[in-house]
Amino acid sequence: MGVEETLRVEILGSQHDRSAFDSGVEPLDRYFRVQAGQDARKNMAAPFVLVLADGTVAGYYTLSSMAVNLGDLPEKIVRKLPRYPLLPATLLGRLAVDRHHQGKGFGRFLLADALFRAVKSEIASFAVIVDAKDDIARRFYERESFLPFPDQPMKLFRPMVDIELLFK
Repeated sequence: MGVEETLRVEILGSQHDRSAFDSGVEPLDRYFRVQAGQDARKNMAAPFVLVLADGTVAGYYTLSSMAVNLGDLPEKIVRKLPRYPLLPATLLGRLAVDRHHQGKGFGRFLLADALFRAVKSEIASFAVIVDAKDDIARRFYERESFLPFPDQPMKLFRPMVDIELLFK
């Protein structure tokens, strides 16, 4: 059985043990252990978990809706968009992999799953937005074709029309 056959991404549920999750980034770990379930119950974010064959949670991400100010985007993108002051977008709010499973491609696996869910959603969204926590995260997203906002280099986006091409 290949690795991809033993991985599954599920919506966070009470059956998922979050207590031992350790990505090495305390705010991400604390969020997952303490806040993620509450955010899910209150419809503030949809947390998804990467579950291994033995039931271990190897990583997670969250998706939620947001709005982007048209004026915050690069001019070459704005030219192609309607002139609404706010544009609907999907926020990939958090993405983390447990340190015991880092370096195995699980971050890219989670990102691909998040992009797939975002593009397949029936809710309108012009792009997926991320707020990189540090330069390592920023470089990760840039390698995955995310573009920085002109005045906010740690805030990046990937247009949905670009994401759609990944899954055709």
